[in-house]
Amino acid sequence: MERIEHKVISVNGINMHVAEMGQGPIVLLIHGFPELWYSWRHQIIYLAAHGYRAVAPDLRGYGDTTGAPIDDPTKFTTLHVVGDMVALIDSLGADKVFVVGHDWGALIAWRLCLFRPDKVKALVNLSVHFTPRNPKRKILENVRAAYGDDHYMCRFQEPGEMEAVFASYGTKKVIEKFLTYRDRAPFYFPTDKPFGALYDTPVILPSWLSEEDVDYYTKKFEQTGFTGALNYYRCVDLDWELEAPWTDARASVPVKYIVGELDLVYNKEYVKGGGFKKNVPQLEEVVVIEGAAHFITQEIPDKINKHIYDFLQKF
Repeated sequence: MERIEHKVISVNGINMHVAEMGQGPIVLLIHGFPELWYSWRHQIIYLAAHGYRAVAPDLRGYGDTTGAPIDDPTKFTTLHVVGDMVALIDSLGADKVFVVGHDWGALIAWRLCLFRPDKVKALVNLSVHFTPRNPKRKILENVRAAYGDDHYMCRFQEPGEMEAVFASYGTKKVIEKFLTYRDRAPFYFPTDKPFGALYDTPVILPSWLSEEDVDYYTKKFEQTGFTGALNYYRCVDLDWELEAPWTDARASVPVKYIVGELDLVYNKEYVKGGGFKKNVPQLEEVVVIEGAAHFITQEIPDKINKHIYDFLQKF
C-alpha cells in the first residue's frame, strides 16, 4: 500500500485525486457508493504486479477530489462524471484504456462505453448490469411503482434529509452497515429506521473488512459528508432526460460481467435469459460467484483479480 502513488489532476473543472501504481497498459478503476479509490486497493497492487498501470480516482464529490459544487445535484449527472473520466484518460496520455467498474462506477463505465466507446479497449463490470433507457418512464417512477417510497433510491432524493439521518446514526455505523450488507431483498430505508430491519443489529466485521479499512472510509466521509455521493442518486431522472439521444444504443466494446450470487442488484432472469446479451452484443463472459455479495472487490479480491487479469490478457 505504501508504494501506491497519490496525485491530484485537474480534469473537467475539478481537482481529481488519483491513486495509481505500476507500468504498462492503463486500467481505469471506477468505484461505487459509498466507496473510494480505496475500494480497489487489492486490484491496484495485483494489476501493478502483473504488468499494468492501475489508476483509481476518487469520483467527484468523494474523498480527496475537490471542486465539484456539492450543493448542486445537477452537476453530478452521468454526462459530468463521464466527462471527468474522459478528461482523466486524456491527462494520462492514453488514447484508449481498459476500464473496470463497480456499483455506480459500473453504471458510469457503461455510459462511458455508450458516449465514448473510442476511449475503451475492453470493460470488466462488476455488480451493475447494463440497462437500456426506457423512453416511456422515468427511473424514479419505476422504482416507486415497484418498491414504494421507502426504497433507498427514493429516500435518498431530498437534499439534506439523508445526510441528517446518517449524521444521527454515525458515519462509522453507516459505513459498516453498507459494506457488510448481504440481503438480496429490496433495500428499504424507513424514515424511523435507516437500514430497515438491520437498524438495531450490531455489525460484526467479516474477515475481509478490517477496523483499519472502516476507519479509512469513516475519516474520508466525515471530511466530505455524504452529499456528493448522494447527488448521484438525486439526478437519476435528470440523467434519464439527458440520455435521450442514446435511447436504444448498445454498449459496443468487449465486456466481461461479474456479480455475486447474493448481490441485491443481480437480476438472474435478465442476465441469464438473453436480455443482457441482446443489449450488450460484445458480452463475452458472465461470471456469477456463489456465496459472494455486493462489495466483491473487497470480499473476494483474489478471485476478482484473477477474473480481471484473465480477461485483459485477451487484448
